[in-house]
Amino acid sequence: MTVTVGGHRSCLSLAEGNTITEIGACYIHGASEENPVFCLARDYGLLNPEALTEENRAMDVGERPPWVPNWFSSSGQKLRAEQMNPAKEMFVELLKDISQVTNQEETQWASIGHFIRSEAPKQAAERWKDKNKTTRELLLCAISTMLKVECCDGATNSMGDVDLVGYAAFKNLIGLDCTLPCGFEGLIEKLMSELPSGSVSYNQPVRCVHWNDTGSGVNAVTVECDDGERVAADHVIVTIPLGYLKKHHSTLFCPPLPANKLHSIQKLGFGTCNKIFVEFESPWWDPDCEIIYLLWEDEKDPSDQVSDISKLWIRKMASFTVLPPSERNSHVLCGWIAGHESEYMETLSGQEVRRSITELVRTFTGNPTITPRRISCSRWFHDPWTCGSYSHAAVGSSAQDLENMMEPLPLKGSQSQPLQVLFAGEATHPYHYSTVHGALLSGRREADRLIAHYSPTSSQVPASALAGGFMFFCLYVHFSVSCQVAFALDFDYERKMIEGIKTPYL
Repeated sequence: MTVTVGGHRSCLSLAEGNTITEIGACYIHGASEENPVFCLARDYGLLNPEALTEENRAMDVGERPPWVPNWFSSSGQKLRAEQMNPAKEMFVELLKDISQVTNQEETQWASIGHFIRSEAPKQAAERWKDKNKTTRELLLCAISTMLKVECCDGATNSMGDVDLVGYAAFKNLIGLDCTLPCGFEGLIEKLMSELPSGSVSYNQPVRCVHWNDTGSGVNAVTVECDDGERVAADHVIVTIPLGYLKKHHSTLFCPPLPANKLHSIQKLGFGTCNKIFVEFESPWWDPDCEIIYLLWEDEKDPSDQVSDISKLWIRKMASFTVLPPSERNSHVLCGWIAGHESEYMETLSGQEVRRSITELVRTFTGNPTITPRRISCSRWFHDPWTCGSYSHAAVGSSAQDLENMMEPLPLKGSQSQPLQVLFAGEATHPYHYSTVHGALLSGRREADRLIAHYSPTSSQVPASALAGGFMFFCLYVHFSVSCQVAFALDFDYERKMIEGIKTPYL
Protein backbone atom coordinates (compact mmCIF):
# COMPACT_ATOMS: atom_id res chain seq x y z
CA MET A 1 0.00 0.00 0.00
CA THR A 2 1.41 3.36 -0.95
CA VAL A 3 0.36 6.95 -1.12
CA THR A 4 -2.00 6.76 -4.11
CA VAL A 5 -5.12 4.78 -4.94
CA GLY A 6 -6.49 3.82 -8.32
CA GLY A 7 -4.06 2.05 -10.62
CA HIS A 8 -1.40 3.55 -12.93
CA ARG A 9 -2.78 6.99 -12.16
CA SER A 10 -0.62 10.08 -12.22
CA CYS A 11 -0.65 13.51 -13.79
CA LEU A 12 1.76 16.27 -14.69
CA SER A 13 1.64 19.97 -15.49
CA LEU A 14 2.73 21.60 -18.71
CA ALA A 15 2.33 25.07 -20.18
CA GLU A 16 3.36 27.11 -17.18
CA GLY A 17 1.71 24.58 -14.91
CA ASN A 18 -1.78 25.10 -16.32
CA THR A 19 -2.05 22.20 -18.75
CA ILE A 20 -2.76 19.01 -16.81
CA THR A 21 -2.50 15.59 -18.42
CA GLU A 22 -2.21 12.02 -17.22
CA ILE A 23 0.91 9.95 -17.65
CA GLY A 24 -1.07 6.79 -16.96
CA ALA A 25 -4.46 5.59 -18.11
CA CYS A 26 -6.51 8.16 -19.94
CA TYR A 27 -9.04 6.36 -22.16
CA ILE A 28 -12.33 4.64 -21.50
CA HIS A 29 -12.28 2.06 -24.29
CA GLY A 30 -15.84 1.58 -25.49
CA ALA A 31 -18.42 4.14 -24.35
CA SER A 32 -21.35 1.77 -23.98
CA GLU A 33 -23.56 0.09 -21.39
CA GLU A 34 -21.27 -2.94 -21.53
CA ASN A 35 -18.40 -0.92 -20.07
CA PRO A 36 -18.75 -0.55 -16.29
CA VAL A 37 -16.15 2.22 -16.20
CA PHE A 38 -18.16 4.26 -18.68
CA CYS A 39 -21.32 3.65 -16.66
CA LEU A 40 -19.66 4.75 -13.41
CA ALA A 41 -18.24 7.90 -15.00
CA ARG A 42 -21.60 8.70 -16.57
CA ASP A 43 -23.51 8.15 -13.34
CA TYR A 44 -21.08 10.39 -11.45
CA GLY A 45 -21.51 13.10 -14.11
CA LEU A 46 -17.84 13.07 -15.09
CA LEU A 47 -18.13 12.87 -18.90
CA ASN A 48 -18.40 15.51 -21.60
CA PRO A 49 -21.80 15.65 -23.37
CA GLU A 50 -20.37 14.37 -26.67
CA ALA A 51 -19.28 11.12 -25.00
CA LEU A 52 -22.91 10.47 -24.11
CA THR A 53 -24.42 10.90 -27.58
CA GLU A 54 -26.19 7.94 -29.14
CA GLU A 55 -23.98 8.25 -32.22
CA ASN A 56 -20.73 7.88 -30.25
CA ARG A 57 -22.10 5.08 -28.10
CA ALA A 58 -23.14 3.10 -31.19
CA MET A 59 -19.82 3.32 -33.04
CA ASP A 60 -17.87 0.09 -33.44
CA VAL A 61 -14.27 1.18 -33.95
CA GLY A 62 -12.41 -1.66 -32.24
CA GLU A 63 -10.38 0.71 -30.04
CA ARG A 64 -9.22 2.47 -33.23
CA PRO A 65 -10.85 5.91 -33.10
CA PRO A 66 -11.35 7.63 -36.49
CA TRP A 67 -8.78 10.30 -35.69
CA VAL A 68 -7.69 12.81 -38.32
CA PRO A 69 -4.05 11.98 -39.17
CA ASN A 70 -0.98 13.82 -40.35
CA TRP A 71 1.80 11.73 -41.88
CA PHE A 72 5.45 12.82 -41.97
CA SER A 73 8.39 10.99 -43.54
CA SER A 74 12.03 10.79 -42.48
CA SER A 75 12.99 12.83 -45.56
CA GLY A 76 11.19 15.78 -44.02
CA GLN A 77 8.10 15.55 -46.20
CA LYS A 78 4.47 15.90 -45.11
CA LEU A 79 2.55 13.11 -46.83
CA ARG A 80 -1.08 13.29 -47.87
CA ALA A 81 -3.37 11.23 -45.63
CA GLU A 82 -5.26 9.96 -48.70
CA GLN A 83 -1.97 8.66 -50.06
CA MET A 84 -1.25 6.69 -46.86
CA ASN A 85 -4.77 5.44 -46.09
CA PRO A 86 -4.35 2.21 -48.13
CA ALA A 87 -1.61 1.04 -45.76
CA LYS A 88 -3.63 1.70 -42.63
CA GLU A 89 -6.73 0.09 -44.14
CA MET A 90 -4.82 -3.03 -45.12
CA PHE A 91 -3.20 -3.27 -41.69
CA VAL A 92 -6.57 -3.04 -39.93
CA GLU A 93 -8.08 -5.63 -42.28
CA LEU A 94 -5.22 -8.05 -41.55
CA LEU A 95 -5.85 -7.68 -37.82
CA LYS A 96 -9.57 -8.29 -38.36
CA ASP A 97 -8.71 -11.51 -40.20
CA ILE A 98 -6.80 -12.62 -37.10
CA SER A 99 -9.88 -12.10 -34.90
CA GLN A 100 -11.54 -15.06 -36.61
CA VAL A 101 -8.86 -17.50 -35.40
CA THR A 102 -9.95 -19.50 -32.34
CA ASN A 103 -7.22 -22.12 -31.95
CA GLN A 104 -3.65 -22.74 -33.04
CA GLU A 105 -4.66 -25.55 -35.38
CA GLU A 106 -6.43 -23.00 -37.59
CA THR A 107 -3.28 -21.04 -38.40
CA GLN A 108 0.32 -21.54 -39.43
CA TRP A 109 1.49 -18.40 -37.63
CA ALA A 110 2.45 -18.31 -33.97
CA SER A 111 2.51 -14.54 -33.53
CA ILE A 112 0.91 -11.36 -34.82
CA GLY A 113 4.28 -10.12 -36.01
CA HIS A 114 4.95 -13.31 -37.98
CA PHE A 115 1.53 -13.05 -39.62
CA ILE A 116 1.89 -9.37 -40.60
CA ARG A 117 5.44 -9.77 -41.89
CA SER A 118 4.35 -12.76 -43.99
CA GLU A 119 1.05 -11.48 -45.33
CA ALA A 120 1.55 -7.73 -45.74
CA PRO A 121 4.07 -7.95 -48.62
CA LYS A 122 1.89 -10.52 -50.42
CA GLN A 123 -1.25 -8.44 -50.16
CA ALA A 124 0.64 -5.27 -51.02
CA ALA A 125 1.90 -6.82 -54.26
CA GLU A 126 -1.67 -7.56 -55.29
CA ARG A 127 -3.48 -4.50 -53.95
CA TRP A 128 -0.96 -1.88 -54.99
CA LYS A 129 0.27 -3.33 -58.27
CA ASP A 130 -1.06 -0.32 -60.17
CA LYS A 131 0.75 2.20 -57.97
CA ASN A 132 4.22 3.48 -58.79
CA LYS A 133 7.26 2.08 -57.03
CA THR A 134 7.78 5.08 -54.76
CA THR A 135 4.20 4.94 -53.48
CA ARG A 136 4.34 1.17 -52.94
CA GLU A 137 7.52 1.52 -50.90
CA LEU A 138 6.08 4.33 -48.79
CA LEU A 139 2.99 2.24 -48.04
CA LEU A 140 5.14 -0.71 -46.98
CA CYS A 141 7.11 1.60 -44.69
CA ALA A 142 3.78 2.67 -43.21
CA ILE A 143 3.13 -0.96 -42.23
CA SER A 144 6.24 -0.77 -40.02
CA THR A 145 4.82 2.41 -38.48
CA MET A 146 1.54 0.67 -37.71
CA LEU A 147 3.36 -2.31 -36.17
CA LYS A 148 5.15 0.04 -33.76
CA VAL A 149 1.86 1.72 -32.89
CA GLU A 150 0.36 -1.69 -32.20
CA CYS A 151 3.25 -2.46 -29.84
CA CYS A 152 2.07 0.46 -27.71
CA ASP A 153 -1.49 -0.86 -27.66
CA GLY A 154 -0.18 -4.19 -26.37
CA ALA A 155 2.70 -2.93 -24.20
CA THR A 156 4.98 -5.39 -25.94
CA ASN A 157 8.54 -5.27 -27.22
CA SER A 158 7.50 -6.67 -30.59
CA MET A 159 4.31 -7.97 -32.16
CA GLY A 160 6.38 -11.06 -32.79
CA ASP A 161 6.03 -11.71 -29.05
CA VAL A 162 2.20 -11.56 -29.11
CA ASP A 163 0.37 -14.87 -29.46
CA LEU A 164 -2.00 -14.89 -32.43
CA VAL A 165 -4.72 -16.96 -30.77
CA GLY A 166 -4.49 -15.01 -27.52
CA TYR A 167 -4.70 -11.74 -29.43
CA ALA A 168 -7.81 -12.98 -31.22
CA ALA A 169 -9.43 -13.79 -27.86
CA PHE A 170 -9.42 -10.12 -26.87
CA LYS A 171 -12.88 -8.54 -27.09
CA ASN A 172 -13.51 -4.91 -27.97
CA LEU A 173 -16.51 -3.02 -26.68
CA ILE A 174 -18.80 -0.95 -28.85
CA GLY A 175 -18.64 2.81 -28.41
CA LEU A 176 -16.16 5.52 -29.28
CA ASP A 177 -13.26 5.82 -26.86
CA CYS A 178 -13.57 8.80 -24.55
CA THR A 179 -11.66 10.49 -21.75
CA LEU A 180 -12.49 11.95 -18.37
CA PRO A 181 -12.06 15.75 -18.33
CA CYS A 182 -11.07 15.49 -14.66
CA GLY A 183 -8.89 12.45 -15.36
CA PHE A 184 -9.25 9.06 -13.74
CA GLU A 185 -8.35 10.76 -10.50
CA GLY A 186 -11.81 12.32 -10.48
CA LEU A 187 -13.44 8.89 -10.73
CA ILE A 188 -11.20 7.47 -8.01
CA GLU A 189 -12.11 10.37 -5.71
CA LYS A 190 -15.80 9.66 -6.21
CA LEU A 191 -15.33 5.99 -5.40
CA MET A 192 -13.14 6.73 -2.40
CA SER A 193 -15.71 9.17 -1.01
CA GLU A 194 -18.09 6.24 -0.50
CA LEU A 195 -15.62 4.29 1.62
CA PRO A 196 -15.88 4.55 5.40
CA SER A 197 -13.20 6.77 6.89
CA GLY A 198 -10.01 4.87 7.70
CA SER A 199 -10.72 1.99 5.30
CA VAL A 200 -7.56 2.55 3.28
CA SER A 201 -4.01 2.59 4.60
CA TYR A 202 -1.30 4.50 2.78
CA ASN A 203 2.50 4.28 2.77
CA GLN A 204 2.32 0.74 4.07
CA PRO A 205 4.17 -1.58 1.65
CA VAL A 206 3.38 -5.28 2.07
CA ARG A 207 6.31 -7.60 2.62
CA CYS A 208 4.55 -10.98 2.60
CA VAL A 209 1.13 -12.63 2.52
CA HIS A 210 1.12 -15.63 4.84
CA TRP A 211 -1.68 -18.02 3.89
CA ASN A 212 -2.68 -21.44 5.17
CA ASP A 213 -1.50 -20.01 8.48
CA THR A 214 -3.08 -22.53 10.83
CA GLY A 215 -1.12 -21.33 13.81
CA SER A 216 -2.42 -17.75 13.83
CA GLY A 217 -5.79 -18.40 15.44
CA VAL A 218 -9.15 -17.97 13.74
CA ASN A 219 -7.73 -16.19 10.67
CA ALA A 220 -5.98 -18.24 8.01
CA VAL A 221 -4.23 -15.26 6.41
CA THR A 222 -1.78 -12.76 7.82
CA VAL A 223 -0.49 -9.78 5.86
CA GLU A 224 2.98 -8.74 6.98
CA CYS A 225 3.96 -5.13 6.24
CA ASP A 226 7.41 -3.66 5.82
CA ASP A 227 7.16 -1.81 9.13
CA GLY A 228 6.47 -5.07 10.98
CA GLU A 229 2.72 -4.61 11.36
CA ARG A 230 0.76 -7.83 10.85
CA VAL A 231 -2.86 -7.77 9.74
CA ALA A 232 -5.00 -10.87 10.27
CA ALA A 233 -7.68 -11.60 7.67
CA ASP A 234 -10.02 -14.31 6.46
CA HIS A 235 -9.49 -13.29 2.85
CA VAL A 236 -6.98 -11.24 0.86
CA ILE A 237 -7.59 -9.98 -2.68
CA VAL A 238 -4.31 -9.39 -4.49
CA THR A 239 -4.54 -6.89 -7.36
CA ILE A 240 -0.92 -5.95 -7.92
CA PRO A 241 0.46 -5.70 -11.48
CA LEU A 242 1.64 -8.82 -13.26
CA GLY A 243 5.07 -7.24 -13.63
CA TYR A 244 5.38 -6.92 -9.86
CA LEU A 245 4.26 -10.53 -9.41
CA LYS A 246 6.83 -11.74 -11.93
CA LYS A 247 9.60 -10.01 -10.00
CA HIS A 248 8.53 -10.53 -6.38
CA HIS A 249 6.37 -13.67 -6.19
CA SER A 250 9.08 -15.65 -4.41
CA THR A 251 9.07 -13.34 -1.37
CA LEU A 252 5.50 -12.04 -1.51
CA PHE A 253 3.76 -15.31 -0.61
CA CYS A 254 4.39 -17.85 2.12
CA PRO A 255 4.01 -20.70 1.36
CA PRO A 256 5.08 -20.07 -2.25
CA LEU A 257 2.55 -19.98 -5.07
CA PRO A 258 1.55 -23.35 -6.54
CA ALA A 259 3.52 -24.42 -9.60
CA ASN A 260 0.65 -24.01 -12.08
CA LYS A 261 0.00 -20.41 -11.03
CA LEU A 262 3.71 -19.58 -10.99
CA HIS A 263 4.21 -21.01 -14.49
CA SER A 264 1.28 -18.97 -15.80
CA ILE A 265 2.63 -15.78 -14.22
CA GLN A 266 5.89 -16.34 -16.08
CA LYS A 267 4.25 -17.29 -19.40
CA LEU A 268 1.85 -14.37 -19.69
CA GLY A 269 3.25 -11.23 -21.27
CA PHE A 270 3.78 -7.95 -19.45
CA GLY A 271 5.61 -5.04 -21.01
CA THR A 272 6.21 -1.33 -21.01
CA CYS A 273 4.54 1.52 -22.84
CA ASN A 274 5.61 5.04 -21.98
CA LYS A 275 4.35 8.50 -22.88
CA ILE A 276 6.57 11.42 -23.78
CA PHE A 277 4.78 14.77 -23.55
CA VAL A 278 6.21 17.51 -25.71
CA GLU A 279 5.07 21.13 -25.63
CA PHE A 280 5.76 23.55 -28.49
CA GLU A 281 5.50 27.31 -28.89
CA SER A 282 3.33 26.80 -31.97
CA PRO A 283 1.90 23.76 -33.76
CA TRP A 284 3.64 22.25 -36.78
CA TRP A 285 0.67 19.99 -37.49
CA ASP A 286 -2.69 20.82 -39.10
CA PRO A 287 -5.39 22.53 -37.00
CA ASP A 288 -7.72 19.52 -37.26
CA CYS A 289 -4.98 16.91 -36.73
CA GLU A 290 -5.59 14.41 -33.92
CA ILE A 291 -2.73 11.95 -34.47
CA ILE A 292 0.69 12.20 -36.13
CA TYR A 293 2.35 9.18 -37.76
CA LEU A 294 6.11 9.04 -38.40
CA LEU A 295 7.32 6.97 -41.37
CA TRP A 296 10.94 5.92 -41.81
CA GLU A 297 11.66 5.54 -45.52
CA ASP A 298 14.20 2.72 -45.03
CA GLU A 299 11.71 0.33 -43.37
CA LYS A 300 10.13 -1.28 -46.44
CA ASP A 301 10.45 -4.69 -44.81
CA PRO A 302 7.83 -4.67 -42.02
CA SER A 303 9.63 -4.28 -38.71
CA ASP A 304 8.87 -3.01 -35.20
CA GLN A 305 12.32 -3.22 -33.61
CA VAL A 306 15.59 -1.32 -34.01
CA SER A 307 19.02 -2.85 -34.57
CA ASP A 308 20.87 -0.80 -31.95
CA ILE A 309 18.73 0.40 -29.05
CA SER A 310 21.32 2.75 -27.56
CA LYS A 311 21.68 4.64 -30.86
CA LEU A 312 18.29 4.18 -32.52
CA TRP A 313 15.77 3.88 -29.67
CA ILE A 314 13.88 6.99 -30.78
CA ARG A 315 12.85 5.24 -34.03
CA LYS A 316 10.49 3.06 -32.01
CA MET A 317 8.31 6.12 -31.32
CA ALA A 318 6.05 6.08 -34.36
CA SER A 319 3.18 8.35 -33.34
CA PHE A 320 2.04 11.39 -31.38
CA THR A 321 -1.49 12.08 -30.28
CA VAL A 322 -2.52 15.72 -30.17
CA LEU A 323 -3.76 16.88 -26.78
CA PRO A 324 -6.71 19.27 -26.94
CA PRO A 325 -5.45 22.73 -25.96
CA SER A 326 -6.61 23.61 -22.47
CA GLU A 327 -5.64 27.23 -22.88
CA ARG A 328 -4.37 29.71 -25.40
CA ASN A 329 -0.85 29.03 -26.70
CA SER A 330 -0.80 25.50 -25.28
CA HIS A 331 0.39 23.05 -27.95
CA VAL A 332 1.17 19.63 -26.51
CA LEU A 333 1.78 16.28 -28.17
CA CYS A 334 1.89 12.88 -26.50
CA GLY A 335 4.47 10.55 -27.99
CA TRP A 336 4.05 6.79 -27.52
CA ILE A 337 6.89 4.30 -27.23
CA ALA A 338 6.91 0.65 -26.14
CA GLY A 339 9.26 -2.25 -25.63
CA HIS A 340 12.93 -2.40 -24.77
CA GLU A 341 13.45 0.92 -26.52
CA SER A 342 10.98 2.45 -24.09
CA GLU A 343 12.76 0.87 -21.14
CA TYR A 344 16.09 2.20 -22.41
CA MET A 345 14.59 5.68 -22.71
CA GLU A 346 13.90 5.59 -18.97
CA THR A 347 17.64 5.35 -18.27
CA LEU A 348 18.37 8.60 -20.10
CA SER A 349 18.41 12.05 -18.59
CA GLY A 350 15.69 14.54 -19.43
CA GLN A 351 18.22 16.49 -21.45
CA GLU A 352 19.12 13.45 -23.54
CA VAL A 353 15.46 12.65 -24.22
CA ARG A 354 14.83 16.28 -25.15
CA ARG A 355 17.76 16.24 -27.59
CA SER A 356 16.49 13.06 -29.28
CA ILE A 357 12.92 14.38 -29.56
CA THR A 358 14.15 17.69 -31.00
CA GLU A 359 16.24 15.89 -33.63
CA LEU A 360 13.32 13.60 -34.47
CA VAL A 361 10.86 16.44 -35.01
CA ARG A 362 13.31 18.48 -37.04
CA THR A 363 14.09 15.46 -39.24
CA PHE A 364 10.45 14.69 -40.00
CA THR A 365 9.30 18.26 -40.51
CA GLY A 366 12.39 19.42 -42.37
CA ASN A 367 12.40 22.48 -40.12
CA PRO A 368 15.72 22.91 -38.26
CA THR A 369 14.37 25.66 -36.02
CA ILE A 370 11.61 23.78 -34.18
CA THR A 371 12.50 23.45 -30.50
CA PRO A 372 10.28 21.92 -27.80
CA ARG A 373 9.36 24.27 -24.98
CA ARG A 374 9.42 21.45 -22.43
CA ILE A 375 9.30 17.66 -22.25
CA SER A 376 8.14 15.20 -19.61
CA CYS A 377 7.86 11.43 -19.76
CA SER A 378 6.60 8.45 -17.80
CA ARG A 379 8.96 5.74 -16.53
CA TRP A 380 6.79 2.77 -15.70
CA PHE A 381 9.40 0.05 -16.14
CA HIS A 382 11.61 1.41 -13.36
CA ASP A 383 8.69 2.20 -11.08
CA PRO A 384 9.30 -0.32 -8.25
CA TRP A 385 5.56 -0.87 -7.68
CA THR A 386 4.62 -1.62 -11.28
CA CYS A 387 7.68 -2.92 -13.15
CA GLY A 388 6.00 -2.08 -16.44
CA SER A 389 2.62 -1.13 -17.81
CA TYR A 390 0.07 -3.84 -18.66
CA SER A 391 -0.30 -7.37 -19.92
CA HIS A 392 -0.60 -9.06 -23.30
CA ALA A 393 -1.02 -12.60 -24.60
CA ALA A 394 2.56 -13.75 -25.06
CA VAL A 395 3.57 -16.47 -27.49
CA GLY A 396 3.38 -19.75 -25.60
CA SER A 397 0.64 -18.62 -23.22
CA SER A 398 -2.92 -19.89 -23.36
CA ALA A 399 -6.42 -19.38 -22.02
CA GLN A 400 -5.54 -21.88 -19.29
CA ASP A 401 -2.88 -19.50 -18.00
CA LEU A 402 -5.51 -16.82 -17.49
CA GLU A 403 -7.66 -19.37 -15.67
CA ASN A 404 -4.70 -20.21 -13.46
CA MET A 405 -4.08 -16.51 -12.78
CA MET A 406 -7.58 -15.95 -11.41
CA GLU A 407 -7.81 -19.19 -9.41
CA PRO A 408 -7.96 -18.52 -5.65
CA LEU A 409 -5.76 -20.16 -3.05
CA PRO A 410 -5.82 -22.80 -1.72
CA LEU A 411 -6.52 -24.65 -4.97
CA LYS A 412 -9.64 -26.74 -5.40
CA GLY A 413 -9.53 -30.04 -3.54
CA SER A 414 -7.71 -28.65 -0.54
CA GLN A 415 -9.08 -29.34 2.93
CA SER A 416 -7.99 -25.89 4.15
CA GLN A 417 -10.23 -22.85 4.52
CA PRO A 418 -11.25 -21.84 0.98
CA LEU A 419 -10.71 -18.48 -0.74
CA GLN A 420 -7.86 -17.33 1.47
CA VAL A 421 -6.08 -15.47 -1.34
CA LEU A 422 -7.98 -14.20 -4.38
CA PHE A 423 -6.53 -12.55 -7.48
CA ALA A 424 -7.90 -9.67 -9.55
CA GLY A 425 -6.54 -7.07 -11.97
CA GLU A 426 -6.40 -6.62 -15.72
CA ALA A 427 -4.01 -9.54 -16.24
CA THR A 428 -6.60 -11.93 -14.78
CA HIS A 429 -9.39 -11.12 -17.23
CA PRO A 430 -9.68 -13.66 -20.06
CA TYR A 431 -10.70 -11.25 -22.84
CA HIS A 432 -10.52 -7.67 -21.50
CA TYR A 433 -6.91 -7.86 -20.31
CA SER A 434 -4.86 -4.64 -20.48
CA THR A 435 -7.94 -2.43 -19.97
CA VAL A 436 -9.43 -0.42 -17.14
CA HIS A 437 -12.80 -2.08 -17.55
CA GLY A 438 -11.14 -5.52 -17.51
CA ALA A 439 -9.57 -4.69 -14.17
CA LEU A 440 -12.83 -3.42 -12.72
CA LEU A 441 -14.74 -6.48 -13.95
CA SER A 442 -12.14 -8.76 -12.38
CA GLY A 443 -12.64 -6.97 -9.05
CA ARG A 444 -16.39 -7.52 -9.29
CA ARG A 445 -15.75 -11.15 -10.13
CA GLU A 446 -13.79 -11.75 -6.93
CA ALA A 447 -16.30 -9.76 -4.87
CA ASP A 448 -19.08 -11.94 -6.29
CA ARG A 449 -17.04 -15.03 -5.49
CA LEU A 450 -16.88 -14.05 -1.82
CA ILE A 451 -20.50 -12.93 -1.71
CA ALA A 452 -21.59 -16.29 -3.13
CA HIS A 453 -19.42 -18.03 -0.57
CA TYR A 454 -21.23 -16.25 2.26
CA SER A 455 -24.69 -16.26 0.73
CA PRO A 456 -27.63 -17.23 2.98
CA THR A 457 -27.52 -20.75 1.53
CA SER A 458 -23.89 -21.19 2.51
CA SER A 459 -22.73 -22.53 5.83
CA GLN A 460 -19.24 -21.10 5.29
CA VAL A 461 -19.33 -18.36 7.93
CA PRO A 462 -15.91 -17.36 9.29
CA ALA A 463 -15.41 -17.49 13.03
CA SER A 464 -14.47 -13.83 12.99
CA ALA A 465 -17.83 -12.96 11.42
CA LEU A 466 -19.63 -14.87 14.16
CA ALA A 467 -17.61 -12.84 16.63
CA GLY A 468 -18.84 -9.67 14.93
CA GLY A 469 -15.62 -8.75 13.18
CA PHE A 470 -15.25 -10.14 9.66
CA MET A 471 -11.65 -9.66 8.64
CA PHE A 472 -11.04 -8.71 5.02
CA PHE A 473 -7.93 -7.27 3.48
CA CYS A 474 -7.38 -6.01 -0.05
CA LEU A 475 -3.73 -5.94 -1.04
CA TYR A 476 -2.81 -3.38 -3.61
CA VAL A 477 0.71 -2.24 -4.13
CA HIS A 478 0.62 1.28 -5.59
CA PHE A 479 -2.47 1.87 -7.62
CA SER A 480 -1.17 3.68 -10.59
CA VAL A 481 -2.35 2.89 -14.21
CA SER A 482 -1.94 -0.71 -15.34
CA CYS A 483 -2.06 -1.51 -11.76
CA GLN A 484 -5.29 -2.87 -10.89
CA VAL A 485 -8.23 -2.91 -8.60
CA ALA A 486 -8.91 -1.68 -5.13
CA PHE A 487 -12.15 -2.22 -3.37
CA ALA A 488 -13.59 -2.79 0.05
CA LEU A 489 -16.27 -5.20 1.10
CA ASP A 490 -18.56 -5.28 4.07
CA PHE A 491 -20.28 -8.59 4.79
CA ASP A 492 -23.37 -8.10 6.90
CA TYR A 493 -25.11 -10.52 4.57
CA GLU A 494 -25.97 -7.54 2.41
CA ARG A 495 -24.31 -6.89 -0.89
CA LYS A 496 -22.44 -3.75 -0.03
CA MET A 497 -19.61 -3.29 -2.45
CA ILE A 498 -17.46 -0.26 -3.07
CA GLU A 499 -15.74 -0.91 -6.35
CA GLY A 500 -12.18 0.02 -6.94
CA ILE A 501 -10.63 0.56 -10.28
CA LYS A 502 -7.43 -0.11 -12.11
CA THR A 503 -6.41 3.00 -13.93
CA PRO A 504 -4.18 1.49 -16.66
CA TYR A 505 -0.75 2.68 -16.71
CA LEU A 506 0.15 3.84 -19.79
